[in-house]
Amino acid sequence: MTGTAAGHGPAEETAPAAAEAVSPAPAGVSRRGLLGLALGAGAAGLAIGAGAGAATAAAIGRAQQAETAASAYDFFGTHQAGITTPVQDHLHFASFDMMARTDRDDLMSLLQDWSYAASRMTQGLDVSATGAVGGSPEAPPDDTGEAQGLAASGLTITFGFGPTLFENDEGDRYGIATQRPAQLQKLPAFLGDDLDPEHSGGDLCIQACADDPQVAVHAIRNLSRIAFGRARLRWSQLGFGRTSRTTASQSTPRNLFGFKDGTANILATDDAALDENVWVAASDDPAWMAGGSYLVARKIAMLIETWDRVRLTEQEAIIGRDKGPGAPLSGGDEFTEPDFDAKAKDGTPAIPVMSHVRLAHPDFNDGIQILRRGYNFVDGNNELGRLDAGLFFLSYQRAPEQFVTLQRSLSTDAMNEYLRHVGSGIWAIPAGAAQGSYVGAALFS
Repeated sequence: MTGTAAGHGPAEETAPAAAEAVSPAPAGVSRRGLLGLALGAGAAGLAIGAGAGAATAAAIGRAQQAETAASAYDFFGTHQAGITTPVQDHLHFASFDMMARTDRDDLMSLLQDWSYAASRMTQGLDVSATGAVGGSPEAPPDDTGEAQGLAASGLTITFGFGPTLFENDEGDRYGIATQRPAQLQKLPAFLGDDLDPEHSGGDLCIQACADDPQVAVHAIRNLSRIAFGRARLRWSQLGFGRTSRTTASQSTPRNLFGFKDGTANILATDDAALDENVWVAASDDPAWMAGGSYLVARKIAMLIETWDRVRLTEQEAIIGRDKGPGAPLSGGDEFTEPDFDAKAKDGTPAIPVMSHVRLAHPDFNDGIQILRRGYNFVDGNNELGRLDAGLFFLSYQRAPEQFVTLQRSLSTDAMNEYLRHVGSGIWAIPAGAAQGSYVGAALFS
């Protein structure tokens, strides 16, 4: 999971798009959305540990709060936030299915309501003007309130459309089947898949990333409430500790195997690489996806206890990098380009042919790159008393075939012995919304 195929995403454009006006969103939440706010339904908020009594710790806390308060990303823009945005520390990802007997108007109003609420929450505001405490004391509040007093904390909210939104066993529910991108298909089976259907797929997805876990959870909790009667939560995943970087100023993080991850990830400043590998072009089909991308999510369980008993030299050979500084085994430092022709003292390749770094490298995949934006997860322990932990892999690419090609290349990866793919999903990520409009509006125009 080190290198191109295992990383994260850069910092994205947030300037409002000069897009044509399309079906403007209402200036607030629709009646269905308000009903969802009133009746509630959603996830419980995470409590954040408080802390330190020392004056120095308090001073550090105040400095960090001031820094995160300044981290507010505009919801509106050419591309959706949360793709090339500097990767935040925490994730709450959620997949939704539309409810039975919903129609096209229900879907459109849901996207409008979600966009309105997201545009406020990303600025550190409640989901509506009345919010958590400004409404009638005799009615449930619009906002659940656990984010009161917290900064925006770099919150980004990214929406996506799954294959089943366009057509499922019930047919073309929303009159959009003809607009389905040809490549938006359920991913093929891969070696090592042990997928849980209850933790895979979904009509819609929301990726909420923030530097404060409570802010991310608050976003998903309130968007779930707004969806009441129109969409239901299918599955969700909490993540912590980014496993890649999207800006040169960010240090390369480590995954739960202890190795630096995402060294070779595409950076937000590399416009040429983004245009070639991440953003859907105006010349691509369908036209409504221009400026968007495709998201693949994979829940990858790591066999932590087994890995922890592997000798250090073997771990490094499996990954293809030095565990300390993160340099390729061919020499240099972390950012030295791997030399796959270099030989070890015994004459064998310095970077083993089945190492993750080699198999994931663009040189062996027709130059393919993807933008990775994954997170670590620990979901307690399993029935055997072992850590239920691993990588929640997120990648953005211009076409799903890029991911499929890379994943097939990794079929002989020596690291597969220590991994199980237990969840999976793919979604079309529309372009960013223009001010006064909503995400996905071009699909309905």
